[in-house]
Amino acid sequence: MPAEKTVSPVDGSVYCERVLARPDEVNAILGRAAHAQRLWRSVAVDERAAICTRFCEQFAARRDSVALELTWQMGRPVRHAPSEIVGTLDRARYMIGIAADALADLSPGPKPGFERFVRREPLGVVFAVAAWNYPYLIAINSVIPAIMAGNAVILKHSAQTPLCAERFAECFRAAGLPEGIFQFVHLSHEDTERVVGDPRIAFVAFTGSVDGGHAIQRAAAARFAGTGLELGGCDPAYVRHDADLPHAIENLVDGAFFNSGQSCCGIQRIYVHERLYAEFVAGAIALTQQYVLGEPTDPTTTLGPVVRVAAAEQVRRQVAASIAKGARAAIDEHQFPASRPGTPYLAPQLLLDVDHSMSVMREEIFGPVAGVMKVAGDDEAVRLMNDSDYGLTAAVWTQDLDAALTIGDRVQTGTWFMNRCDYLDPALAWVGVKDSGRGCTLSRVGYEHMTRPKSYHLRRL
Repeated sequence: MPAEKTVSPVDGSVYCERVLARPDEVNAILGRAAHAQRLWRSVAVDERAAICTRFCEQFAARRDSVALELTWQMGRPVRHAPSEIVGTLDRARYMIGIAADALADLSPGPKPGFERFVRREPLGVVFAVAAWNYPYLIAINSVIPAIMAGNAVILKHSAQTPLCAERFAECFRAAGLPEGIFQFVHLSHEDTERVVGDPRIAFVAFTGSVDGGHAIQRAAAARFAGTGLELGGCDPAYVRHDADLPHAIENLVDGAFFNSGQSCCGIQRIYVHERLYAEFVAGAIALTQQYVLGEPTDPTTTLGPVVRVAAAEQVRRQVAASIAKGARAAIDEHQFPASRPGTPYLAPQLLLDVDHSMSVMREEIFGPVAGVMKVAGDDEAVRLMNDSDYGLTAAVWTQDLDAALTIGDRVQTGTWFMNRCDYLDPALAWVGVKDSGRGCTLSRVGYEHMTRPKSYHLRRL
């Protein structure tokens, strides 16, 4: 049977190998999910919450082993990997905690002789297709809300991080979740599209590339199946004239290079007011030069490899294309001896003298690269921030709250930050605009996308 190998970016070894599911196995998984969901939808929300809370306890107990597996599967430094486990638990616990209120009946108010309300019904079987760059955080955004809302879930994880789906299954099994409510499956891209088109799938939660999102849409279109798509970004930040500059430098360098720049909401375009530009650039260069690029299993490493050699070469091509158009590299790669062509180890880079004809300011670069551009003020910054096909997050550094709100109203984005970036608050809706996708996860609004409204209009005689 066909199999997929997970090649570790740490040393190029095969970390694990998984056989892809046969068509009869996929059919059985879909059948179990559909059958189990018909029973699960009648289980009280507080009972669902008790099981999901036990899932969190099981996941927390595996923290150290899960974090180390994460390092080997996708290359995040061991000093940073545990933070994903903490974040996953924070999101899960928040969504469990608000479920009863978010799923409660909605009353339009009294009307003599009538009972009227809107009830939130589960969709059915949710097919979650998760990416490798934050494999637990991405998956939990849909898995817990879907199960809490009364749905069954089938998780197809990236071939780079297949163990993440398996660890979720272990924890749900230990928590006492009924069989069939959470299952995972290892699939090819072609078989993934076939599952999306199966009539037993009610909703698809996809995180990945724009091309991948189009493929999901095509596969789902014939049945009017619901889709939630998070497709990445080329996220901007604006350092205003009144910014706290040391804070802006520290946050933005981290926002650009954390996880080796492999974050959908990582900072890639930095616009700096002309008064602060020179000082910002000097500070950002100095801070970038302090990174330690190396094997992520070394606790002193602060910047690990990108996910694979091909990804590193693509980033190098995008940087070279920008330099060919006039950009200037601020970081000497020789300061990072581990950065070598033909490997996934890639030095961080700040590109100066950039404009919007260049790759770094137009395309998503999934690596440790950011462009820094001088602007004259708010109007120019807004115009440039909006000059993008993407709109996942955007940020401003300022000490003027009113100015931040005014600018935020003009910026086309799903999340608007002031004095921070590259962060998800589970109490807020996680959503993108333009090619960053559509739909919503997290917050009480996220529950609206895991349910359908059903109106009850009851007249007393």
